[in-house]
Amino acid sequence: MTYKLLIGQKSYSSWSLRGWLCFAPFDIAVDVTSAEIYGDSFAADVAAFGGHSTVPAVVTPAGGLLTDSIAIAWHLAEAFPDRGLLPSDPVERAEAQSIIAEMHAGFGPLRAACPMNLRTGWEGFNPSDAVLADVARVAAIWDKAIARSGGPFLYGNFTLADAFYAPVATRLLTYDLPMSDRARSYAEAIITHPAFLTWRADGLREDTELSQYDMPLSRKPWPAATN
Repeated sequence: MTYKLLIGQKSYSSWSLRGWLCFAPFDIAVDVTSAEIYGDSFAADVAAFGGHSTVPAVVTPAGGLLTDSIAIAWHLAEAFPDRGLLPSDPVERAEAQSIIAEMHAGFGPLRAACPMNLRTGWEGFNPSDAVLADVARVAAIWDKAIARSGGPFLYGNFTLADAFYAPVATRLLTYDLPMSDRARSYAEAIITHPAFLTWRADGLREDTELSQYDMPLSRKPWPAATN
């Protein structure tokens, strides 16, 4: 028996993206099932899978149920210690776990004001002071890690920390939020990672537009890497 993962629409579900990126970049086999967020059968589909009303959810090969992205991350890091899900250096490992937890629990203003949308860019977004404070904290986290590792990802190679910050990277680019050159290079490394490219391409092919994610802004093309 392999892992089973339940996700929402790939173009919009940031939590699902985090959950899937705990598997794909590390070659961990998983069978993926989708449920339509805002669809009439969403609650029933999650319940049928065994979840508790949200996505992502995972059923482990032993039959255990994981109903939160951070639980998925910690389970897989323990189950696959040789796959590089977390840095091997104990100091960096502790830092990575801390910034993952901070991402999981924080940055509410940024999340609320800038929903993830992998189908379009937005023009003319005016960030609040609270959003700018979140962006500054995110940039400080990224700058510190990359200054030490040299990039392209937070700890050199792609880890769970990058999986958790991937939806944030898309938000900063999609809404053209202010960031340092180092932060922009990191965000662009995320959106050009092969796993992310696969996820976004699948979403563009499979998903339909959700009006719940419309913004009172002008649309522009999805951001492309500049390097």
